[in-house]
Amino acid sequence: MITLTDAAKTQLDKLCTDNSVYAVTLGMKGGGCAGFEYDWDTATERSDLEDDALIVEAGNGNLAVETMSLLYLAGSTIDYKTSIIGSQFEIDNPMSKSSCGCGVSINIDMDKLAEQEQILATELK
Repeated sequence: MITLTDAAKTQLDKLCTDNSVYAVTLGMKGGGCAGFEYDWDTATERSDLEDDALIVEAGNGNLAVETMSLLYLAGSTIDYKTSIIGSQFEIDNPMSKSSCGCGVSINIDMDKLAEQEQILATELK
């Protein structure tokens, strides 16, 4: 459902190990210049997360995706890019219609979202 590149796994492992946290968390919230924005945080322990959060293992670290955000992030690939002006996680999100130059804010393609809802509803029956 969510794919991590090797570079993303390495960085998640490093972040969790260096900061003594269980997981880096990822969710979606309304806002930003394009309508929705990625919401990054950390969770110290597994018990800090929702019971049904998606956990993607990355070495000694984890990525935890909030349950309510799974629909908006389904099929995404997360990479970690380093450049001369900085480093950041980059998300290739198939639910995105467009994104802001900052890489944090996206506009959701509601037609793709509706298709994904149908797929998930069928799988859950």
